[in-house]
Amino acid sequence: MKKLFVVIAALAIGLSANAQQALWGGPSVESPVINADGTVTFRFQAPKAVKVEVTGDFLPTQKVEMEFGGQKFTADMPGVGELKEGKGGVWEYTTPFAVAPDMYNYTFRVDGVSQIDPHNMWVNRDVASLTSVLLVPAPGERSDLYAIHKVPHGTVSKIWYHSETAGFDRRLTVYTPAGYETSKAKYPVLYVLHGIGGDEDAWVTQGRATQILDNLIARGEAKPMIVVFTNGNIACEAAPLENADGYVNPTMSLPKTMEGTFETAFPEIVKFVDSRYRTIAKKQSRAICGLSMGGFHTLYLSLNYPDLFNYSGMFSAAVGVTDPSISPIYQDFDKKLATYFSKKPALLWIGCGNTDFLFQANKDFMKKLDDNKFPYTFMETDGGHIWKNWRIYLSEFVPLIFK
Repeated sequence: MKKLFVVIAALAIGLSANAQQALWGGPSVESPVINADGTVTFRFQAPKAVKVEVTGDFLPTQKVEMEFGGQKFTADMPGVGELKEGKGGVWEYTTPFAVAPDMYNYTFRVDGVSQIDPHNMWVNRDVASLTSVLLVPAPGERSDLYAIHKVPHGTVSKIWYHSETAGFDRRLTVYTPAGYETSKAKYPVLYVLHGIGGDEDAWVTQGRATQILDNLIARGEAKPMIVVFTNGNIACEAAPLENADGYVNPTMSLPKTMEGTFETAFPEIVKFVDSRYRTIAKKQSRAICGLSMGGFHTLYLSLNYPDLFNYSGMFSAAVGVTDPSISPIYQDFDKKLATYFSKKPALLWIGCGNTDFLFQANKDFMKKLDDNKFPYTFMETDGGHIWKNWRIYLSEFVPLIFK
């Protein structure tokens, strides 16, 4: 009996110690660390590991052969840095260069197995991939827009609306600017669309859209606006684990994404937003933009509803990747394009990285615009099909709208 009491007491003490360690944090490895010279140090504790690497878009890229839509292409993939084991099984890697101010994603590879940084609580999900986040802000640099500053902040809400087309309720993420709740003013509306495999959370997490909006508005570089982040997967209610499907892994292979249904259903969203919020419900006060698949949707929404949006932004848009016979939405392209420009939209803005696998398709689309003397604005950046570029494009597009 005495032995049993000792065992129970020891177990209780152990559980108590563990609980206190979890509560107070306990000893911890610091990672990542931005050093005074601009280099960044990454650490990972793995005493039994044989090899530990870090990979992320802060490292020089490497070329990888890939396939999309039946076409082969070369894509830029994040580079790899090798950590060295130190005292206590703590592996360490310091970049041999100062990391430029920006927001980056990274993961560790421990004996070939990908892992997030257990000492960095900032984790983002992109489709089904979890990555740790490194933000290197600097005053005067674009990355400063991605940081949270002591400025008035907008409100981010998760709002449900009923879609007659889908036959069920669907979710939107909606940003209302600082002061909306205490104001009686009406606001213009920007609709922001994600890429394939994304959802209504993508731009808020990976894109840092709400921070960009807060900071641009606070600086007076953008007008206060309502921003609606849609879910472009019309067959889905909402983001993974935020719907009735339960534990289903996110995937890029979703039905009804680029076959016309989303575009057909989109006026439901506009109607709902105009009825729910204090909007300026006219073309001159509506804008739309999107990345990749969202850029594809932006193009066809603009062409099929030329009286709906006055400003359109295509970010690394997936143009030329669909069969027009799939849906009337994608047919009569040239005629719809001419009609769209006959309505004199205020802005068609195009951005694409010069190593993006969709760069040539975007160049081909712009040649069509040039041949017809249709006006547009183009921004070419370095890099490929990456969030780094899409954050740049959003921060460039937003100050140009609702002028």
